[in-house]
Amino acid sequence: MIKVLKPGVQLTIQDSGRCGYRHLGVSQAGCLDPYAQIIANKLVGNKDNDAVLEVTLGLCELQFEADAIIALLGADLNATLDETPLYPGWSYQVSANQTLSFDTGRAGLRAYIAVQGGIDVKDVMGSKSTDLNAHFGGLAGKALSEGDIIPIKTSPLPITRFIQRGAITPPKLKVIRIHASPHAQILGDTLLKQFFSTSFKVCHNSNRMGLRLTNESPLTHSHSLASVGTAPGTIQLPPSGEPIVLLNDAQTTGGYPILGTVIEADLHQFAQFRPGDSIEFKQVTLEQAHLAKQKLKGHLHQLSLALKYS
Repeated sequence: MIKVLKPGVQLTIQDSGRCGYRHLGVSQAGCLDPYAQIIANKLVGNKDNDAVLEVTLGLCELQFEADAIIALLGADLNATLDETPLYPGWSYQVSANQTLSFDTGRAGLRAYIAVQGGIDVKDVMGSKSTDLNAHFGGLAGKALSEGDIIPIKTSPLPITRFIQRGAITPPKLKVIRIHASPHAQILGDTLLKQFFSTSFKVCHNSNRMGLRLTNESPLTHSHSLASVGTAPGTIQLPPSGEPIVLLNDAQTTGGYPILGTVIEADLHQFAQFRPGDSIEFKQVTLEQAHLAKQKLKGHLHQLSLALKYS
């Protein structure tokens, strides 16, 4: 068990989310950075999709009520274990009654904690992820609060054989690659050219539903469209001219024109953008998108081999 002493800004239980239910209006939910989730799980010997804790911004404290092996990935939020510094990208041994604390960091927004054996909450529609809007999944369908007890499974590996392991995470990008807009003819070449030549700033009112962007010359328009299906990565353009990149908790349909869709290999980058960060976009071909995804899968495969034979 893990006791939440301080939840910080937002602390949730997430796995890779729910797939196959968008036609019912059910959002994907899940880790905003699935690569951090997978790597963290690999470092502690879990299955790739075992649920982890997603820490947003930091300022949280967790007390372990039993010995455990953990791995930290994602943003460096100045984690400490009983005041001893811990660093992302590594596994650590934790003893009962020790406290894992997070301060904040100057770069990155979300840290991920995998616990050897995994987090033991019930599946809802095939996932343990917390859907914060529909209020199901995770622990009572909500962000974790002070005093909550997080159940963890018994470790499948003897803790006495602990060997600390580390992994390199995929590099951070400022230029995000996207698929072409399905509404290119409606929006017109002039507006799309402005979109691709603009450096946007991340707004403070961004969250797990969407990352809002702004710039000094909004891409204003007056188009009104019938609602279409949306997915994480869809870039909507409201009449205000400030794009919204939909993320895992986003609605399943929308009526705003679509500027493009973030390729799968780059979508995880949005887990770590902070308010004020700059983002630019460039369009790539389907082949380039496939190659980028294969490169990331190759990174994970190499890590699996390295851990297996180390």
